[in-house]
Amino acid sequence: MKALLNPAIALMLYAASASAWATPGTVLRNDKLYSQPGAGAKVTANVAKGARVEILAKQGGWLRVTAGESTGWIRLLSVRAGAGGLGGAGLGDVVGAATTKSDPSRVVAVAGLRGLNDEDLKRARFNADELARLDAMKVTPSQARSFASQSGLAAVDVPDLPKPLAKQSSSSWEND
Repeated sequence: MKALLNPAIALMLYAASASAWATPGTVLRNDKLYSQPGAGAKVTANVAKGARVEILAKQGGWLRVTAGESTGWIRLLSVRAGAGGLGGAGLGDVVGAATTKSDPSRVVAVAGLRGLNDEDLKRARFNADELARLDAMKVTPSQARSFASQSGLAAVDVPDLPKPLAKQSSSSWEND
């Protein structure tokens, strides 16, 4: 009996520790949970926008989450990490800032850092070895063209955007 008790205790401790490592999150749009981290995998459940999830793991552009009674993989861009819900204020709100309607006469650039939180950015340090590893993966333009050709891709000329008009004031008091 004692031999059966130890595996049961180990399993309970494992389950408890896994939930202790989980991070809360909020689903940003209606999406699906998949059995594996890939859009071709079997859909196991649907998750509604605003639903609370527990983030268990990250793999590439996918998060393993628990949503209610279901556990599965969801796209990284569909979840904001943190307990703030849909109305918080922080790096996770970059998506909100980038998708909120604004004054169409103003151009605003927004850069998002998905998968990184405030603490990750504070701990970030330059790593010459990682930079060298990235440099080792670069390809020449001819290698890139060859790969594209083998994949059935073709170059397409895209016309330049029209030149902007001269600046026009949108306020009458600026013209005085």
